[in-house]
Amino acid sequence: MNKERLMKVLLGPVISEKSAIGADAARQFTFRVTRDATKPEIAAAVEMLFDVDVEKVQTLNVKGKRKRFGQIPGKRKDWKKAVVRLAEGQDIDFGSGA
Repeated sequence: MNKERLMKVLLGPVISEKSAIGADAARQFTFRVTRDATKPEIAAAVEMLFDVDVEKVQTLNVKGKRKRFGQIPGKRKDWKKAVVRLAEGQDIDFGSGA
């Protein structure tokens, strides 16, 4: 796969209470990804960036919430979320920034 494309697939981690529980208990990490990303691309991107082995990838499309901006009704953008399960003994540490 194209290395340049893999660098653009992952947009960032999803930080929530549910994703923190998954990271602690089941070696699952949640990422915000591009809308056109495929499961093999997501797995390859995580393996390349974090030097880990990916066991499974699950994706879901998140619908943007309907909101009001003053008197104008609007809608937030739709986005895609990927839940990545790592192989036994693997871990990603987001806290160790250099």
